[in-house]
Formats: sequence, structure tokens, C-alpha cells
Amino acid sequence: MTYQAYRPAQIEDILYLGRVLFFIAFLSMGYALSRPWPAREDVQSLNSAGRTGLAPWQRRASEKAVERYAAAQQKKWRNWQEAMFEKE
Repeated sequence: MTYQAYRPAQIEDILYLGRVLFFIAFLSMGYALSRPWPAREDVQSLNSAGRTGLAPWQRRASEKAVERYAAAQQKKWRNWQEAMFEKE
């Protein structure tokens, strides 16, 4: 009885190799997509605040929006309290 060192490829071998290559492809794609993108220089120069936060005009607009929201909420609660606890 002689043993062959080489045997013809079976369909199971090809399917196994395909599954392994598919797994490796998804693994490498997941790694590549999870890495952060490097910041471009021209985009950083447009943002005057850099990496520290908001631009000055955005900060002023945000503060103004918060003040207006707080005033609207106060008015809403004042109207609600007057409606709920009005004296008869």
C-alpha cells in the first residue's frame, strides 16, 4: 500500500479556502474601517478653532440659541403654572 503525498483538490477543500479568504477579507476590512481618518491640512485651516472646539461664531450662535430656549421654557412653564393654579 502506497500513500500519496499529493491528492487532487476536493470541492470541500475549495469551499474551505473560500471561507477562510472571505473571513480574512472581512477582518481586514473591519480593521481598515475602524481606524480614524487622518485630518487634512486644508480642512483644519478652515476651522479657526482647530481641535479645541467650536469656532467663535458657532460658540456665539450656540449661546444665543441656549438663551432663547431657556426664555421660551420659562414662558411655557409660567403659562402652565398660571393655567394650573389660577385662583377662582
